[in-house]
Amino acid sequence: MQDDGLYAALVRRGMTRRSFLQFSAAMAAALALPAAHAPRIAAAVEASKRLPVVWIRAQSCGGNTEALLRSASPDTVALFLDVLDIRYHDAFLGVSGGDAQLALTSAMDLFPNGYLAVVEGSVPDGASGGYCLLGGRPAADVVRDVAAGAIATIAVGSCACDGGAPAAGDNSTQARGVRDLVGGAPYMALPGCPVNPVNLASVIVHYIAYNQLPPADLAGRPLFAYGNLIHNQCERRPHFEFGEYALEWGDEGAQKGWCLYKLGCKGPETMGNCPTVRYGEQVSWNVRAGHGCVGCMTPSFWNEMGPAYRRLPSPVPFLPNLTVDVVGGALLGGIAGVTGVHAVGMGARFKRRRMIAARERASVAAGGPGSPRAEAGSRAASAAPVIVPGPPPAPAPGIAEPAPGIAEPAPSADAAAVIAPGSDTGER
Repeated sequence: MQDDGLYAALVRRGMTRRSFLQFSAAMAAALALPAAHAPRIAAAVEASKRLPVVWIRAQSCGGNTEALLRSASPDTVALFLDVLDIRYHDAFLGVSGGDAQLALTSAMDLFPNGYLAVVEGSVPDGASGGYCLLGGRPAADVVRDVAAGAIATIAVGSCACDGGAPAAGDNSTQARGVRDLVGGAPYMALPGCPVNPVNLASVIVHYIAYNQLPPADLAGRPLFAYGNLIHNQCERRPHFEFGEYALEWGDEGAQKGWCLYKLGCKGPETMGNCPTVRYGEQVSWNVRAGHGCVGCMTPSFWNEMGPAYRRLPSPVPFLPNLTVDVVGGALLGGIAGVTGVHAVGMGARFKRRRMIAARERASVAAGGPGSPRAEAGSRAASAAPVIVPGPPPAPAPGIAEPAPGIAEPAPSADAAAVIAPGSDTGER
């Protein structure tokens, strides 16, 4: 196929201009971008050359490839099979053995300026890498070589992100995720069992339009797809709020579409966009179809989220029977209790204020403080002249004042008798 750009490849595929613009708008929506970004995405795809892709499959079931090929969205399939230049994928090759390995090395040599590397499946280290060989080489060595020449590496599926099912339990093959092998190179994780093809297509279109991978969290997951709890987007969420749960498979609650939390749904602890992008022409997903979320987008979900039909584990380790809904009920009860105590305190406060006001009214009526009579007396007292005492009279001339610090002698008994008022001696 001639390489005259992505848009030309889409036109040859039979996509009309209207469908192409709808595709661009759908990619902007999937990326959680405003609708104003759709023209930029369309212009970037029109001007871009076909992006070469090298797809490596390691220790996996191949479910991510199956999800891509069986996607009901023709635009997604067209993006990978016709629009992108898939240089290597063992499921698409018509050759095997040495010829297949030659196709891989040729693809890596043909694009020295970079290609997009997609890795599916975990990478085992056990038995010196002998549990998974690609062309007679350990998968870890092949992934390192491919990632070293790539402009970006995308791990698709839970196995490629953190080891997935092969790493569950005792991890006998010592399986691990791809991130440990790519170092500081551009990397993006798309966990899921399997990955949603819409998320993979959105990441690639974002790279084509903006020449960089979309913003990601600490685990390397794009925020547009893994930035919100599944529980908060679920169509069964209103039933959770009203305490309406299915208690057994097929019971009345299950038939009415009630919340599946008590049957093991892991939506309250799983980050993903399954309720919005869905599967099968975007019309349904597992919870909508009647099965609880198994938490496949959560790291190490085989160990952390299993068994699939067990309710979420207790948030308090030393109380294993405590569940999230019990904690929520206790918190609500505690809030209600605090609210009640606050209401009682406010009632006592208002009652005290009423008693103080009543005493003040009684005091006013009895002429006490605050009454008109008391206020009139207060005004009269404030209006009376204030007598300020003057300085003491000066001593008579000829009489010296005692020196400071020298005590004045006490009068004698005779002198006291002379000046004592009312005495016989004084009258003489």
